[in-house]
Amino acid sequence: MIELRDISLRYGPKVIFDCIGAVIGARDRIGLVGSNGTGKTTLLKALLGKAEIDAGQIESAKYVTLGYLPQDGVSTLNLPLFQEVEEAFQSVISIRNRLEDANTKLGALLPEDEEYHELLELIGGWEHELEAHEAHKLQSRVEAVLLGLGFQMSDMDRPTGEFSGGWKMRIALAKLLLKTPSLLLLDEPTNHLDIESLRWLENYLKSYEGALLLVSHDRAFLDSLCTRTFALSMGRLDAYAGNYSFFDRESKVRRELLQKAQANQQRKIEKTQRFIERFRYKNTKAKQVQSRIKALEKVDRIELEDTEKEISFSFLPPPLSGQKVLEVEGLHKNYGDLKVLSGIDFSMDRGDRIAVVGVNGAGKSTLARIIAGEEPYQSGSVRLGHNVSPAYFAQHQAETLDDEETALSVVERASPSGQVDRARTVLGTFLFEGDDVFKQVKVLSGGERNRLALTKILLSRANFLILDEPTNHLDIQSKDHLQAALADYSGTLLVVAHDRDFLEPLVTKVLEISRNSIRWYYGNLSHYVAKKEEEALSAQENVSAAVEDSVGVSSKERRQHNVKIRNQMKPFRKILEECEARIARLEEKISSVEQEMKDPDFFKRGEETQQSMSEYDSTKRKLERLFEDWEKAMEKITSLKEELI
Repeated sequence: MIELRDISLRYGPKVIFDCIGAVIGARDRIGLVGSNGTGKTTLLKALLGKAEIDAGQIESAKYVTLGYLPQDGVSTLNLPLFQEVEEAFQSVISIRNRLEDANTKLGALLPEDEEYHELLELIGGWEHELEAHEAHKLQSRVEAVLLGLGFQMSDMDRPTGEFSGGWKMRIALAKLLLKTPSLLLLDEPTNHLDIESLRWLENYLKSYEGALLLVSHDRAFLDSLCTRTFALSMGRLDAYAGNYSFFDRESKVRRELLQKAQANQQRKIEKTQRFIERFRYKNTKAKQVQSRIKALEKVDRIELEDTEKEISFSFLPPPLSGQKVLEVEGLHKNYGDLKVLSGIDFSMDRGDRIAVVGVNGAGKSTLARIIAGEEPYQSGSVRLGHNVSPAYFAQHQAETLDDEETALSVVERASPSGQVDRARTVLGTFLFEGDDVFKQVKVLSGGERNRLALTKILLSRANFLILDEPTNHLDIQSKDHLQAALADYSGTLLVVAHDRDFLEPLVTKVLEISRNSIRWYYGNLSHYVAKKEEEALSAQENVSAAVEDSVGVSSKERRQHNVKIRNQMKPFRKILEECEARIARLEEKISSVEQEMKDPDFFKRGEETQQSMSEYDSTKRKLERLFEDWEKAMEKITSLKEELI
């Protein structure tokens, strides 16, 4: 479907891509991984044609369409939410508008008018097009995606300009999913999603008909979705035939094998060099010496790629707090008429490790700010226990840094008494080395700002950490090191996050916040997710029972029916894949001949030209038949989908 051939790019002395190549198939699920700054976003933009490359080619089949979700910077039209997202079906909306205008015009014409019959023909054609696009299902499709991404039915008429940046990213994602491009390019799509919406997106993408190229630092998300992994590192792109965990294991095996091969080669080289040095001036060995010198010159030396630097750190041992770390009683928090927290009661003991979860807007970050003393509230009480020393990392902590300060001055100011000398060492562990420590905050990237903000927490000797989305903008390796440090942390932990893999080994309780209430789940995040799935299944069974009562179809019969329909779809899906692969090959063949036709001498080759033109015409006819087969298979799949119950 898409092929990258010998792509090269450098920014000054820094090599981003060094003659890399890859192929993306029509149904591929690819995770694009690598440390921050290795070129993941740049590669996505290159595929879109929005980033220039120094050399190489990106070729795609003519039928391919691309859809891109950036990390940030999306904008909206400030239309009502439903109308904004419905813009994804612009072609259908355009036909509807033409149909409305035509019907209005038709009412003003007489049947004997010539234009009357012309309009009737146009209306018939447009109505047929709307049928083909399944226009009658548009509303339910838009609503299903919006509700899955966490919006409420009451949001449908709200102007999109009222939503925060995180919700605007969800709006952009909804429009993109509904457009169904051939290849989805998603750059950190989970950053602004809560656990419920993340699980919905994961399931949606599993059944997505097109291909997927995904940049994410969420290991669990990558493992669940991806069947291939592209790893960018030091200018190279290596392809792995598995998910992130497979890549993680296999990359270590590859490096170990390469190290052994290099060591073995080095021993042979040294042995040869010793022979040369020993017999260089001995006439009887002259031929052998020259032979080995030439052999040594031809050796293709195995070079090990330098491992990329990773942050490595630990928290200072915190002082001991009292047994009761936090008590919250009757907490009420409103923003104007909007009730966020209503009568919340809970407490935390020393050593508690709690994850705060819930849908976006439920009040997770608000609660964290209130506990940290950063946010006022209307009524109730929030009390810290004896000798409790809190440290708070805000979701947008990086944005609060002073642009004019340097990285070094930021951490020096945050250092406790007697720890100022440690500031530069700590910065080094966060990849600020040499003159990097004198960089002003305003020139730092999002990831660098986040790491700098985290150093302030690292330098503190707090015994109660309140962390709100600490992993945003951290790559997987950096998250692993933060996770390891928090696992060894001996204080009390309250963390707001949606990254399941990050939270899994850290927490022993889950506090779920919903509208005006809280609920405890005792166990790690897997336990919480399993419980939520049980509850969802139970609710679904209740709905199914109600449906059975009304339509007389049992859940077992429905499952059997749906399995039968999906089995009937399989041969047509196979036809689709085969057609797409053959279409790509034929289009490449046609393109090659058309390139030859640009040469004026092409048509002077007599019989050779006739043979090429004959093959060219034959290939085009085959291509047309393949497109017809593809359309028939797609129509059959669409028809079968309607039979699912």
